[in-house]
Amino acid sequence: MTYYDFDKVVNRQGTNSLKYDFAAERGYPDDVLPLWVADMDFPTAQPVLEALHHAVSHGIFGYSEVKDGYFRAVSAWFQKHFGWTTKSKWLVKTPGVVFALAMAVRALTSPGDSVLIQTPVYYPFYSVIRDNDRTLVENELLYKDGHYEINFADFEAKIRDHHVKLFILCSPHNPVGRVWTKAELQKMGEICKKYGVIVASDEIHCDFTLPGHPHTIFTAACPELAEQTIICTAPSKTFNLAGLQVSNIWIANADIRRKFLKEMDRSGYSELNSLGLVAAQAAYENGEEWLLQCKRYLQGNLDFLRTFLRDHLPEIKLVAPDGTYFAWLDCSALGLSDKDLKDLIVHKAKLWLDDGYIFGKSGSSFQRVVLACSRKTLAQALTQLEAAVHNKV
Repeated sequence: MTYYDFDKVVNRQGTNSLKYDFAAERGYPDDVLPLWVADMDFPTAQPVLEALHHAVSHGIFGYSEVKDGYFRAVSAWFQKHFGWTTKSKWLVKTPGVVFALAMAVRALTSPGDSVLIQTPVYYPFYSVIRDNDRTLVENELLYKDGHYEINFADFEAKIRDHHVKLFILCSPHNPVGRVWTKAELQKMGEICKKYGVIVASDEIHCDFTLPGHPHTIFTAACPELAEQTIICTAPSKTFNLAGLQVSNIWIANADIRRKFLKEMDRSGYSELNSLGLVAAQAAYENGEEWLLQCKRYLQGNLDFLRTFLRDHLPEIKLVAPDGTYFAWLDCSALGLSDKDLKDLIVHKAKLWLDDGYIFGKSGSSFQRVVLACSRKTLAQALTQLEAAVHNKV
């Protein structure tokens, strides 16, 4: 067994890292400590690196596709970890899940049609709807007692009253960290079935769940909706491969798949990144041990954060996550406007986090923190935050 040292701090500066090298371009001071964008500060699994080194040593990076071994690797992963059986004809490979959601919006709705999302939610969901001239409809999640739930009455009313054509589900939910239960997925599925709503389920964070909160693939919970659902998955978050741009999109319905592929043709996109395909197959075949160790480390980071807030920053409340590697922090007790909260975070604490309001108006007074970093980095960030909140800087 290979031991991975997640405590090791890897210097990512000077690598054209969006997270570390573009503060000034994004309007932030150069000396902020970044815990914002959803990639990890951890090198990926050794079998992935070995597969990439082998491909690089060959020296030719022409147009590439995959053989049956790729499908077997990916499908075996989902069968083993989620009890979900796939078929090779369902698989459509794209450079990313957001790209796939945009293709779904364009392929399955028309300008002016209504598309539903559950807010606060990953902010690109807004742009793939609005930038394609569709009507955005929000089903705001209920936040009570430090926990998020679905407002099912509003969910159905919004679908019915706005004649919603497409529902983009975030499962597990980014940024609030909910892993939807099978019963919750089934209830949403029943409503979508009733009104003929197509579901595009973004399940990119499915491999990051906490004990007691198993992830259920949407169509495993709602098999009767398989013919009106697109399941979006990727190795990018699981194995820290986002820059290699490979996602696996599963479309059981032949007509929906045809429309989706036609929209991809219109975009001019065809073959994927050849190294991304190599990395994805290697990760799904031999990356499980790395992931297990990574998840244990992330659990430790979450525990560290929870204890630190309790002991040093009780003004800030952690919304206890079921999954993902995010912490969603309720800062409302500080009594600050979003502008003043951002000023405190950026200019006093010297941190670069994700402002809650970018996830929607109901994210106001929250901050999203990415926990996929070394414990040392996390401790430094929290110490700086404590000093800023308690006016010690």
